[in-house]
This record gives sequence, C-alpha cells and structure tokens, in this order.
Amino acid sequence: MATNLIESKHAPAPIGPYSQAVLAGNTLYVSGQIPLDQATGQLVQGDIQSETHQVMKNLQYILQEAGMDFSHVVKCSIFVKDLGNFAAINETYGSYFTSNPPARETVEVSRLPKDVNVEISCIAVKF
Repeated sequence: MATNLIESKHAPAPIGPYSQAVLAGNTLYVSGQIPLDQATGQLVQGDIQSETHQVMKNLQYILQEAGMDFSHVVKCSIFVKDLGNFAAINETYGSYFTSNPPARETVEVSRLPKDVNVEISCIAVKF
C-alpha cells in the first residue's frame, strides 16, 4: 500500500521528525496538533476553549488538504494537562462534530510540547 505525506501550509509545521499527516490508502493519520497559530507563529493562550478551537482549526486545515473534513474522522485522542478542563474542552471539541462523533479517549498528562494545555490527534477515513 502506498502512503502519501499530507502537509497544509495553514497548519503549524512539525516541531520534530514527523509529518503533519500520512495518508495510507483511504485512511489519514493526523499527528497531534497544539494551539499554535501558523499565521502568527504564536501559541493561542488565555483560555482552554480558545486553545481547543485553534487545535481543531489546525486539524481541519490538514483534513482539508487531504480532501476530507470532520465527518471523515473516526477516532480522536485528546491529551490535556489538567482534566479539570475536560468540560470546556469537550464543549468546544463537540461543536466540530455535530453528528456521528468519532471514537475517542481523553488522557491527562504531565506535560505537552511547548508546555501547551491541550493536544489532539485524529484518524480519518475517506469512504
């Protein structure tokens, strides 16, 4: 099976030896995205909902580059520094999945890249 690297100029460039996403057949594996605004080069900070919106926008840019959208997402992984932010993250995240939400787990971790508060990765399938 051939694989293709997917890269959106609108999403942040990888900060390590990995790709934004890899398309294997009809399945897209999107690397974890943090609340980094590619246009400004700055982290979105202030409140967890703004941070989560930026993460979701970054995922959306990559999905679009592969010809997909959130309706194609079948699995997400959410990593948070403080599970006390779960309700606010969940509300923002949920606004991007208006029907048929994907499978998911949410895990509290001690630290994330660039000391952000939230990181989300996903898997999407083109049917």
